[in-house]
Amino acid sequence: MITLILISVIAAGVFVFLFAAALATGGEALAIDRRILLSLRHPGNLAIPIGPAWMAGAAKDVTALAGTPVLTIFTLILSGYFVLKRQWRMLALVLIAVLGETLIVDVLKDLFDRQRPDVVPHLVKVSSPSFPSGHSASAAAVYLTFGAILARTASSAAVRRYVIAIAVLLALVIGVSRVYLGVHYLSDVIGGLSFGAAWAALVFLVAHRIELRRRGRSLR
Repeated sequence: MITLILISVIAAGVFVFLFAAALATGGEALAIDRRILLSLRHPGNLAIPIGPAWMAGAAKDVTALAGTPVLTIFTLILSGYFVLKRQWRMLALVLIAVLGETLIVDVLKDLFDRQRPDVVPHLVKVSSPSFPSGHSASAAAVYLTFGAILARTASSAAVRRYVIAIAVLLALVIGVSRVYLGVHYLSDVIGGLSFGAAWAALVFLVAHRIELRRRGRSLR
């Protein structure tokens, strides 16, 4: 059952990523992306996002959850825990999920080399190419991996569903924050989230298959 779910997530993630990549390189999609960004700003002053005054600050705080400093801290804390527990396979799972996603996204950004949105002023500083969204990819890959690891230790199905749901919601909110802040098109975020989810599922699938083989050998 777990294998089927993970394979389904991988297949869906790859399909959506390819769809988003096609959108990112198409003229019609760019027009839609631009309209979405404009709809999130006040017509009289594009530097001011819609919503209450506190929302811009909240979006910056949320988007920071997928930034390098925060994810590095989370990764080090979790890695330290697995080192103390001598759970080397779980440590490898975390490191591969985090480092692998980062390296691959950097390659994809250079490959597509999409320019950042110039429709509205950016509310946070950015420098790398736009597609796919690195924050969105990291949020999906890292938090879904962390969520899956925590779910493995849960004592009930309700707790497992809750943990996974929180991880998914967190990734989605971070992705939305990138569009709200004007630093990514929606297609960038869709590409990042789909890639991150597919990567997390792939890493976990490999780890799951290795664990099953290990159990099979121990029963012989």
